[in-house]
Amino acid sequence: MPHFFEAAMLICFGASWPFAIIKTVRAKNPAGKSYLFAALVIIGYIAGCTARFMREGADGVFFLYIFDMLMVATDTALCLYYKRLNERGAAA
Repeated sequence: MPHFFEAAMLICFGASWPFAIIKTVRAKNPAGKSYLFAALVIIGYIAGCTARFMREGADGVFFLYIFDMLMVATDTALCLYYKRLNERGAAA
């Protein structure tokens, strides 16, 4: 039963990241985004992946951690891209 609740947590957290990615793409302005927060979330997902892999191996919940982590990394990469693009536009 704990696996079910862990998977539910990851699905709920993971469901929010596509909205953040879409918002970043639409706004094209990462103002207000915290890179420290994103880094801490990614570190947390890495820790969860590691614990899960050591305990159960590469099961479905492990891949939920990977998927969620990739979404956070995608949003962070987009924020860095738009930040650089906005800085270039302001300099021109």
